[in-house]
Amino acid sequence: MRADRLAGRGGKTPLPRCGSLGSESLSLQPFAVPEPVVSVLVPVAVAAPYSYAVPAGLQVAPGDIVEVPLGTRNVVGVVWDDPPDPEIGHNRLRRIEGRYDAPPLPREIRAFVDWVAHYTMTARGMVLRMVLRTPAALTPEAPITGVRLAGPPPARLTPARAKVLDVAGDGMAWSKSGLAAAAGVGTSVIAGLVATGTLAEVEIPPPPVAGTPDLDVAGPALNPEQAAAAATLRDAVRAGGYSVSLLDGVTGSGKTEVYFEAVAEALRAGRQVLILIPEIALTAGFLERFARRFGARPGEWHSEVAPRLRERLWRGVADGSVRVVVGARSALFLPFAELGLIIVDEEHDLAYKQEERVFYNARDMAVVRGHLAGFPVVLSSATPSIESRVNADAGRYRRLVLSDRHAAARLPEIAAIDMRRHPPERGRYLSPPLVAAVGETLAEGQQALLFLNRRGYAPLTLCRTCGHRFQCPNCSTWLVEHRFRGVLLCHHCGHSEKRPDHCPNCGDTESLVAVGPGVERLGEEVAARFPGKRTILMSSDIIGGVQRLREELAAIERGEVDIVIGTQLVAKGHNFPFLTLVGVVDGDLGLAFGDMRASERTFQLLSQVTGRAGRAGGASRALVQTFAPENPVIRAIVAGDSEAFYRSEIAARREAGLPPFGRLAGIVVSGPDRASAQGYANAFRRAEPRAETISVLGPAEAPLAVVRGRHRFRLLVHAPRTADVQSYLQTWLDAAPAPRGGVRVQVDIDPQSFL
Repeated sequence: MRADRLAGRGGKTPLPRCGSLGSESLSLQPFAVPEPVVSVLVPVAVAAPYSYAVPAGLQVAPGDIVEVPLGTRNVVGVVWDDPPDPEIGHNRLRRIEGRYDAPPLPREIRAFVDWVAHYTMTARGMVLRMVLRTPAALTPEAPITGVRLAGPPPARLTPARAKVLDVAGDGMAWSKSGLAAAAGVGTSVIAGLVATGTLAEVEIPPPPVAGTPDLDVAGPALNPEQAAAAATLRDAVRAGGYSVSLLDGVTGSGKTEVYFEAVAEALRAGRQVLILIPEIALTAGFLERFARRFGARPGEWHSEVAPRLRERLWRGVADGSVRVVVGARSALFLPFAELGLIIVDEEHDLAYKQEERVFYNARDMAVVRGHLAGFPVVLSSATPSIESRVNADAGRYRRLVLSDRHAAARLPEIAAIDMRRHPPERGRYLSPPLVAAVGETLAEGQQALLFLNRRGYAPLTLCRTCGHRFQCPNCSTWLVEHRFRGVLLCHHCGHSEKRPDHCPNCGDTESLVAVGPGVERLGEEVAARFPGKRTILMSSDIIGGVQRLREELAAIERGEVDIVIGTQLVAKGHNFPFLTLVGVVDGDLGLAFGDMRASERTFQLLSQVTGRAGRAGGASRALVQTFAPENPVIRAIVAGDSEAFYRSEIAARREAGLPPFGRLAGIVVSGPDRASAQGYANAFRRAEPRAETISVLGPAEAPLAVVRGRHRFRLLVHAPRTADVQSYLQTWLDAAPAPRGGVRVQVDIDPQSFL
């Protein structure tokens, strides 16, 4: 939309019109004074800003959000700090169309965009795109036209009009549709009362997107450990400046209440606060907890928030009216006006890693944003990442330990069930000791949780007659049966097909079998073993989405469920007061992945899920079914000896030079067919620059060789911790032949996945 069309709407500062000048005078009178030139970064895949002329009558400064022509269209851009290109002639420059009436992007977030782009080797425009992801927020939201009682009753007072006057008698402003609905009349009645002067039209501002925290609300009583940690965090906020604190507390130790004290201190200092959480389903419970502590709900930012609310929150963050935001990883790129504290809850969680377009880890980038802007960052977890723990041991982070559960709660007793000695019945997946434990728990009126980190009914469907296996046509992976929905589904590209009643290869109608368990199959077994018990299945792909998940989590908290069956979704930060037994159905599942973080992820996941038991006090237990009870991870879980695990894992990483003692970068070459992808991957490897301290593995076909129809080959760069990996990779990319024929190259600095 052109600037002159927005004149008078409060959207952008329009340019002065020059319609009084004829075409002859325009052609005969060149600019007496050259127009100023600025750099403007646009949110597309460009590495550097473009130069634009600033027309007379318009003033812009770095951070201003503007509209500029790009190709055949107009786009939003931001005036950037780079000097304009001096080699572009003034007569070749295009002009800025107008400036939006929106707060400018602060210097700190512009520096953050530059830093993230350089570190992740991503075009700066693509990082800016994450900041400007709600362009509708750039224009102020129009107020709602409402009505208020303003004059005497009309001469003709019908029963319908009397109802309206009765409702509107409180003198409050109403929307026209709201008043009509409350009075039980049509909107024409409202219009008639406006015409008679009984009601007057007024402007109603949009409702606030977040409440104002009440800092006078007293927090809960803290135990001595909590109080000491809270005091340290308050001091860090009060002192100002950059610092990182690792809040390392066992499950149920009250870490949230501790860092709420830091939140309160930052708000008292007039600063905004960002709290990152890894899972959308957690937000409802967390928002309620925040409201109990501060008397108001914070702003909420994630993909399930309605677009209009996201627009309001973006603008509220930018103008400073929204003081606290709770959100997913993308909230890190909101343009806070006065950000003074970031909390990263469950900092170890893999959900903080984005693996599309801009590959980044929100935990690490939160630390960077705090460093660039000079404010504290708090990382919180019961099972800190190896990287964070090493940083704390080295003194780069401040480590605050909460070793006991809050109040009367005790950690569960954990034991391993050796599946070699206690195998389940044929066709079943729960061992006799676990079945007995569930029965005892239910008899005591308590809840049991059965954890299996595998969605669907079965991970594989095959034909016993001919051996045919159902595979995704777009990916090199098996289709997962989801029996509740009657489909076979690919968890990588979303392809689904109806579950057939016969083998498509040999035609046999009695030979299709489901191989292995998923949570749906486990639900069948539980229903057969414990008939009549209230059972609920928790999985991210259950029909009903986030709203249903939140309702089911609330039902569990109220004690309306006897047995919970769930994937890793149930391991994240939930508080189930009636839960006293956790059964891990397959404790070895995560150890099967052959990457450097398999042990760490398994330890974190099992620690988190077993930690759901006993959080309200009283005796509780957790049982882990395993075929490898001697594995160091399983031993550490059963013994409750997290320090032994960290010592062992850190020593192994140090010896191998793996992160955080070394650096890794993944390179994925993908193409529309195997030959083109492999051919370019080999050519790319031949262009590798030589460096004595940097080694390269590959190319090798990726474990997931085909995803969404694209064939994939991987290379892995391994370098010392002090190596400038980005410069090395940039030299390599510059020397490599240009990819053609649909081939793409994706670089992932600090990869979390090696599939």
